[in-house]
Amino acid sequence: SNLLSSLLAGIKIKKEVANAFVKRKKRSSPYEWYFEYYKSPMEQMHERCENYPPCDYLSDQVGFALAYNRFFG
Repeated sequence: SNLLSSLLAGIKIKKEVANAFVKRKKRSSPYEWYFEYYKSPMEQMHERCENYPPCDYLSDQVGFALAYNRFFG
């Protein structure tokens, strides 16, 4: 059991390292890094709505502005 848990821990770490590497490769240019860290308020609002299923769903029905104001306005 102890051997198994240490193996699983090793696999988990490898997976996290791999994921971090893949994410790092995607944003190659400083320009892309800049936009990842300094998102516009509008983009932040869109993400907030997309990450909240009721807002995301309503957004498809009535449009983003109405959906966002309904939940966060």
